[in-house]
Amino acid sequence: MAGALVVVDVQRDFTPGGALGVEGGDEIIGRINELAASDAFDVVVATRDWHPADHGSFAERGGRWPRHCVQGTPGAELHPALDRGAIDAVVDKGQDPGTEGYSGFEATGLAELLREEGVTAVTVVGIATDHCVRATALDALKEGFTVAVDASAVRGVDPAASEAALEELRALGAVVAGRPEA
Repeated sequence: MAGALVVVDVQRDFTPGGALGVEGGDEIIGRINELAASDAFDVVVATRDWHPADHGSFAERGGRWPRHCVQGTPGAELHPALDRGAIDAVVDKGQDPGTEGYSGFEATGLAELLREEGVTAVTVVGIATDHCVRATALDALKEGFTVAVDASAVRGVDPAASEAALEELRALGAVVAGRPEA
């Protein structure tokens, strides 16, 4: 059984100081690097929010979020502390201005990429537990993958919503392991 580590949106804009910085978002990068460098995974894939400048999720366009992760900007790049050498592929999501694009599986070809590599199990880590990590893990389950979430390598926008997301994933059959969010 081949396994993949899916690193969700560990980008400058989602870490402290970024346009939509998640408290403690940078604190999980060491754990993610440790996982990515381990022999536990056959494939490591990182997702990036990669929004066009007119994305509908932006408050200026009537959405709920400040402008973030605009294609080609420094804020959209993977965090510099993330070990790029351990990442086999990067998939960009959220490119359609009319959709939120929370899931790493939404219009990215991620499921096909994983299947081509023989992957049957994924471990999801990254930012934000209550939004993109949740959506990616839910879609991985829908795609038929065995799913785990390493709770020591995720951070969310809202702690209560993040814990609810982890509970939802557990209830749907995902394994949630590791130390809970701080």
